[in-house]
Amino acid sequence: MAHVAVLGAGLGGVIMAYELRDQLGRKDRVTVINKGTKYSFVPSNPWVAVGWRQKEEIEVDLVAAFAKRDIALEAQGAKRVHPSENKVELTDGTFVDYDYLVIATGPELAFDEIDGLGPDCHTSSICQIDHALSAYESFKHLVARPGPVIIGAVQGASCFGPAYEFAFVLDKALRDAKVRDRIPMTFVTPEPYIGHLGLDGVGDTKGLLESQMRQHHVKWITNAKIKKVEAGMMIVEELNDDGSLRQTHELPFSYSMMLPAFRGVDAIAGLDGLVNPRGFVVVDKYQRNTAYRNVFAIGVCVAIPPLGKTAVPVGVPKTGFMIESMVTATAHNIARLIAGKEVNAQGTWNAVCLADFGDSGVAFVAQPQIPPRNVNWSASGKWVHTAKIGFEKYFLRKIRIGKSEPFYERLALQVLGIDKLKNFEQDVG
Repeated sequence: MAHVAVLGAGLGGVIMAYELRDQLGRKDRVTVINKGTKYSFVPSNPWVAVGWRQKEEIEVDLVAAFAKRDIALEAQGAKRVHPSENKVELTDGTFVDYDYLVIATGPELAFDEIDGLGPDCHTSSICQIDHALSAYESFKHLVARPGPVIIGAVQGASCFGPAYEFAFVLDKALRDAKVRDRIPMTFVTPEPYIGHLGLDGVGDTKGLLESQMRQHHVKWITNAKIKKVEAGMMIVEELNDDGSLRQTHELPFSYSMMLPAFRGVDAIAGLDGLVNPRGFVVVDKYQRNTAYRNVFAIGVCVAIPPLGKTAVPVGVPKTGFMIESMVTATAHNIARLIAGKEVNAQGTWNAVCLADFGDSGVAFVAQPQIPPRNVNWSASGKWVHTAKIGFEKYFLRKIRIGKSEPFYERLALQVLGIDKLKNFEQDVG
């Protein structure tokens, strides 16, 4: 009998627990360690921030969901991982021993790296459900008192899709409120060009997103480095491609939502051999840590080097398809180790994204996520908005009933109709 602990209950952690339950024997134990008992569907946060969704609509009670699958839940949260002792210390001072550990914490949000950034200071966030609820209150003030808006991401950010989504969702919400004509909007990003996405673009995302911004009267600043944020004012340095200063902008705003850079969480920060200097977990091609061989990691907490040199630091996103691939490979590899075999499964790091724009959207598929690619496809249309709603409903139902079916692969094959992705297979030997 083996005990597998999963640290984190976000998108990756929950489906990790379900896939482990599918792969392991009945006598093997699975325990999820998380701060709190709720799963929140983060992709819906842009809708929460404009009042299109309520908190309870996008949350799942993990106590009930895990009970159906015989998964234990420790809701105190983790204080510190002790990998040399095969233990996780909880915030109440107790410990969880494990035979295998899967780290799926997601990131810590590094708002403090820029003076004045974040929901405790002068900008809003949609990274967490409580942030999105606070952003909705700020949205209501904006509707009542229209003024300039700044949306985007800061230097070192690696998650750009939600920033683009929210810019257009906000545009639609403001049009519905009949105040868009009084609200100039600027998109500020460290990307070298609009639609880079940390991936050097996918298909014609540059052309598609620039066209959408022009149609929706959104100005933009790329190669942008945020110096500081004051009440109602953002100081932005726009750099040339060689890193030299092109122009300094003093941008007034009545409302701003800026995505932060990420770093590893405190429970694993500074653990030599486990994480890199930024706190992300170092793994090999089997999702296995190179120093602690019974520790695996999946999702945003995994260390991935930047795609290439840019004037302003830009990270590589960990998309849903990539995370599902990591999950499937990890569950397979742990099951093999428990059976006395060697690991052999590798994730296929593909990307499928539905970026909702409120009444339309952009979809893209990258296989693999990092170029050069076998599939490099993007498209736009009203169907994307409908598909995103369907995605939300399907995924939340999957979490509630404890189903581990990989959704993104199904989306790519059946909804988007990308025939070349039929070659998608895990390398399971």
